[in-house]
Amino acid sequence: MKAALCKTLDGPPGLVIEDVPEPHAKPGQAIVRVKAVGLNFADTLITRGKYQFKPELPFSPGAEIAGEIEHISGEGAGLALGQRVMAYVNWGGAAEKIAVDLEALITVPDAVPLTTAAGLPVTFGTAIHGLRDRGRLQPGETVVVTGAAGGAGQAAVEIAKLMGARVIAVASSPEKCAIATAAGADETLEFPSTDLKAGVRALTGGDGADIIYDCVGGPVSEPLLRALRWQGRFLVVGFASGEIPKIPLNLLMLKGAEASGVFWGDSVRRDPAGHRANMRQLLEWVADGRLKPVTHGLYALDSIKDALAILDRREAAGKVVLTIGT
Repeated sequence: MKAALCKTLDGPPGLVIEDVPEPHAKPGQAIVRVKAVGLNFADTLITRGKYQFKPELPFSPGAEIAGEIEHISGEGAGLALGQRVMAYVNWGGAAEKIAVDLEALITVPDAVPLTTAAGLPVTFGTAIHGLRDRGRLQPGETVVVTGAAGGAGQAAVEIAKLMGARVIAVASSPEKCAIATAAGADETLEFPSTDLKAGVRALTGGDGADIIYDCVGGPVSEPLLRALRWQGRFLVVGFASGEIPKIPLNLLMLKGAEASGVFWGDSVRRDPAGHRANMRQLLEWVADGRLKPVTHGLYALDSIKDALAILDRREAAGKVVLTIGT
């Protein structure tokens, strides 16, 4: 079978497509014939040895897969051959087949394209975990999303709206604010050209936001923490700015506020039942037409370097997806 292999830590340009042995399923695993792979910025990092996971060389990138079950080893846990499934696999997805633990597989409704399912776990999974599990978002609350034009930010805007929130999007340009608006944001604020604390307070009648969903870190974090209302929740999602901020803890005390980490990747391992419930909710929303994830483009396996280059250059306006054997 064919796979995209990272044999050196030279990043996406160093990937090669080679024939490799087919995987073997251990007891409690299934062989999935991969049809689609969701790519993420993390794939550009893992191929450079700069991600939190550092697999041994050679390995295939690709953390999100969707496909069809070809073989089951052991009890199938309600699964069947030929069934359409999706999974978060950390890495190894950019191949024609992959062995996946049965407990990681989630069935995909017929109404959901596999190319869409493959792009749900990381960005939309993080959003629903952050807003529902960590932020306890309630209908009618106000959520501020930073980096709202990026993949993680757009997903948070869409999920917050589905959960009944009012969304204020923070982005760096009018063009990016327009992307956030198209995703469903009610208002937008440009940064750094806007005083974020003053802007959020002005848009909330002086009350402040209920939740800050911060994908950026750096200079946006403290002013937005100051823009929280009494007993607000500050969600630490990521540091796209490249800077991890140092926050004065007295701000949390004076607002009776909470700061919560949103570490989706580890939550999948620690709370598989919660992850499964969240994925099923996302799939239901997609099947019902209530959630319509945007796809930037579909790329063949042998075009993986071109696909990852789009993420490397921060040019993606939606999900970048590999298609395999279709």
